[in-house]
Amino acid sequence: MLDDIEISRAIIERYTKKLLDCLEVDVAIIGAGPAGLTAAYFLAKAKKKVVVFERKLSIGGGMWGGGMMFNEIVVQKEARDFLDGLGIRTEPYGKTYYTADSIETITKLCSKTIDAGARIFNLISIEDVKFDGKRINGLVINWSAVEMAKLHVDPLTIACKYAVDASGHALEVVHIFKRKTGERLLTSTGDVVGERPMWAERGEKAVVENAKEVYPGLYVAGMSANAAFGDYRMGPIFGGMLLSGKRVAEIIIKELDKEK
Repeated sequence: MLDDIEISRAIIERYTKKLLDCLEVDVAIIGAGPAGLTAAYFLAKAKKKVVVFERKLSIGGGMWGGGMMFNEIVVQKEARDFLDGLGIRTEPYGKTYYTADSIETITKLCSKTIDAGARIFNLISIEDVKFDGKRINGLVINWSAVEMAKLHVDPLTIACKYAVDASGHALEVVHIFKRKTGERLLTSTGDVVGERPMWAERGEKAVVENAKEVYPGLYVAGMSANAAFGDYRMGPIFGGMLLSGKRVAEIIIKELDKEK
């Protein structure tokens, strides 16, 4: 016999337990696209406490749609080795490329990330950052529905040792922080340099090189990295995005291990 109230109680209690457990974490990642999920996967594998916040109902970012809604993606060998390790099927195309089904890639990457120990919350937006005058040490969160409806509903706050803006082209968290504080970023101009036009060859390299700290306590990965540091976009080739997430995770893992 089904009990409607007992079902509701189960959802509320278990969700609340999950959220309470993530009020203080090692790393908070904004955006559950390919770079954000990959960063979370490697951080969780290294036994770091990591949470991912995604503003949309579904995870996956731009990878879901492949190129112009052809749900197939292209990667290079370095990223293909990573996909192979997750059990994601790839097929060679020409001499240097591999293709993979975008739905299989995202769903398996998400599953492996959760299995590694990361926690993912969807339908949550980042409204602000927690700041102590020297570094970012937390995030201010609210329901995405509140943001979309432009309601005045006060948010909640979580603490993190490091935050990763993997929100994509919008570079949401960095823009919020810069607008509210005017603090100088660790970019060539001290400001958000901005995303440049399509140049896949340059963009693929840059998205990995730019996966780094943009302000004390705040890192960028994926297209957020190129938007912050002023480099090119690359379209529906996703190897760099995955490797960007891996690189930022490796940097943060070293920083966390130093603190021990």
